[in-house]
Amino acid sequence: MRDIAVFSGSAHPELAAEVCSHLGVPLSPSRVSRFANDCLEVQLQANCRGRDVFLVQPLVTPVQENLVELLLMCDAARGASAGRITVVMPHYAYARSDKKDAPRISIGGRLVADLLVSSGASRVLAMTLHSPQVHGFFSVPVDHLHALRELADHFRRTPGHDPSNTTVVSPDLGNAKEAAAFARMLGAQVAAGAKQRYADDRVSISTVIGDIADRDVIVLDDEIAKGSTVLELLDRLRELGPRSIRVACTHGLFAAGALKRLSEQPDVLEIVCTNTVPIPAEEHTEKLRVLSIAPALAEAVRRIHNGESVSALFDAPS
Repeated sequence: MRDIAVFSGSAHPELAAEVCSHLGVPLSPSRVSRFANDCLEVQLQANCRGRDVFLVQPLVTPVQENLVELLLMCDAARGASAGRITVVMPHYAYARSDKKDAPRISIGGRLVADLLVSSGASRVLAMTLHSPQVHGFFSVPVDHLHALRELADHFRRTPGHDPSNTTVVSPDLGNAKEAAAFARMLGAQVAAGAKQRYADDRVSISTVIGDIADRDVIVLDDEIAKGSTVLELLDRLRELGPRSIRVACTHGLFAAGALKRLSEQPDVLEIVCTNTVPIPAEEHTEKLRVLSIAPALAEAVRRIHNGESVSALFDAPS
């Protein structure tokens, strides 16, 4: 592909390299250094003038470091006369800060969106934002992908998969629409938990609405961080007697030992996520399956570059 330059930040260079492999373009080099006063400096080490520049950087731990690095990458590309700057942000951590649910707090999702645009971003390519309204926080075009097709393809290939006896369970009503779309892809039923959150890591699920007894259950969430919601949901599901339980999400953050705790649940057969965020090799378990979303990101980048429809990606057969 001509007139395209793809750069990666420090957050997930393996994903950026895989995207470039599918595109058939080299990953352009960049350099990140730190001054004696602890300030970051970013240099894009390939020509950007008049080119379609794509900056790949999920906002993962350390989020603030990776965010500032991304802002500096945008500013560097703008200062180098890039024709267009697209931020490829597979995981937008600040999307969880999407409403003012307590006095005197910042809506971080909107603030960070403004910062990205101010630094030079012309458009954003994101995947599975925490809530639909986050899309509207950006004053530039946003192409919002999801990983439901990749997840559905995986479960269709699962031995013994029977859609007529499968229920997709959303941990809460906020994610129920996504779970319903996923259930339609599989030809399965859908259920949802009635959740109340008291703190970042303390939730209560009073009941699960839907058919669970003697059925194969797939718990679906957009992200798993500490895993407290999923663990609470598993307790409610066990009371209803499912035949099997699998857990799936797009963003496998698995903070504070969450992956180990989920893997230790004897009735959880499988934990499925995508590679929107890096998962250290030492944390992998026998139950973990990591699916690649690089082909989907690469196709979206190609379509953006060629001025084609990105939404058509979801209309095409898998």
